[in-house]
Amino acid sequence: MPHKTLEFDITPDCSGARLDRCLSRLIPGSSRAYLQKLIKDGLVQNSAGSSLTLPRYPVKSGEHIIVTMPEIEDTTVKAEDFDYPILFEDEHMLVIAKPAGVVVHPAAGNPDGTIVNALLGRYPGFGDRFQNVNGRPGIVHRLDKDTSGCLVVAKTPDALFKLGTAFAEHTTQKTYLALVRGVPKKLSDEIVNLIGRHPVNRQKMAVVERNGKMAISLYRTKKSGTLDGNTVSLMEVDIKTGRTHQIRVHLSSIGIPVLGDQVYGGSRTNIEGADRQMLHAWRISLPHPATGERMTFEAPIPEDMQTLIDRTLWENENLLK
Repeated sequence: MPHKTLEFDITPDCSGARLDRCLSRLIPGSSRAYLQKLIKDGLVQNSAGSSLTLPRYPVKSGEHIIVTMPEIEDTTVKAEDFDYPILFEDEHMLVIAKPAGVVVHPAAGNPDGTIVNALLGRYPGFGDRFQNVNGRPGIVHRLDKDTSGCLVVAKTPDALFKLGTAFAEHTTQKTYLALVRGVPKKLSDEIVNLIGRHPVNRQKMAVVERNGKMAISLYRTKKSGTLDGNTVSLMEVDIKTGRTHQIRVHLSSIGIPVLGDQVYGGSRTNIEGADRQMLHAWRISLPHPATGERMTFEAPIPEDMQTLIDRTLWENENLLK
């Protein structure tokens, strides 16, 4: 099977970290499970040629790590036109407002029409400058296909590492807006539990008692009212972890599913105009990868969500002053 080799020198800020966690920073876009498999298969070595086969192995500053990565056949990603609103850009990073309905990177069933395809069209040779895998150059975090909002892209290998570290160490702050069915029993609260694969439907995530990952969301109810005779609320949600479908699972678990979310809300979320989950990555704050300066970006509320907000008869505004 074709393969490629990636080589890294461990920096002081990574010293003492687990090997698998360190690699997840160095190779954004690769899951921890995938990296752990590479480690256990003997595909991660030190400069002496010895395999490092324990994911928990503590790396050392200055240590030279060599990763042999099997390549997936036919991974060519074609360049396409870039037509996304830009919130910020410099030589280090790009921040865009991702529309709903767009996939972030190519995967099975979505070989084109993704953000990565557009990045390759905007920056010729973009993917060649990165030590990335699975056709995900510059991608340090993701949004679900039908979630809109702020998406940050690294433009250099150094920025890729610095931004990947910021997301891995939770020094970013992400605030979402969600239009939901109902009103929560508590107007603001912190949801802390485990999220893992649904025990029956493996395509879904669920709150679980074991074999899950810690998930933390903080929500605030901005206002509530009625939309087409249904009680709805507009929520702000900060996520302290980035689990798959985290906000959708958490809000559904407390009885206020996101409007339009057929997976976690079912028919209860069917409202005219809510043709996708009404979830928007509204604001993101993070340290600049070159200067360390704290920067905050906001993505305008998309038209379909704003239309529903404008149609709602708001009865209780400024619930949390």
